[in-house]
Amino acid sequence: MLSPKLQEALNAQLNAEYYSSYLYLSMAAYFDDANLPGFANWMKVQSREELGHAMKFYDHIADRRGRVALRAIEAPPTQWKSPLAAFEDALKHEQKVTGLINDLVKLAASEGDSAADVFLQWFVAEQVEEEKSADEMVQKLKLVGDSAQILMLDEAAGQRS
Repeated sequence: MLSPKLQEALNAQLNAEYYSSYLYLSMAAYFDDANLPGFANWMKVQSREELGHAMKFYDHIADRRGRVALRAIEAPPTQWKSPLAAFEDALKHEQKVTGLINDLVKLAASEGDSAADVFLQWFVAEQVEEEKSADEMVQKLKLVGDSAQILMLDEAAGQRS
């Protein structure tokens, strides 16, 4: 069974994962509005991934006979000044989530909860991939600047599945 403190922290992370999904869906809407369907696709794929992450937390809490407590999801931003700014925000967000996961790992260790620690290790590895993916887009967008090459990047981003 989960300790009350760890249960609360895992529920907070469940909410954070739903927020992540909502944030990326908002970014997708921004890109759809800007007629950049490839970037919109990239963000929609990311949004779906985050929903999957949320369900992993949901299932872990339930499997441990904990109480899942759903909370209101904060409204995400809806506008960015550029595609680069949106992807920079995505990278910053993933870095924040990495910190949250690291805090959970420390809490699980302090509580002596090996099952939670093992569960969280998947997320530790996943966050490396998440940050890398967002950073790659940031670096590419910095290279092309405001040039027409952004359309080529948009088309490439549309291939993400």
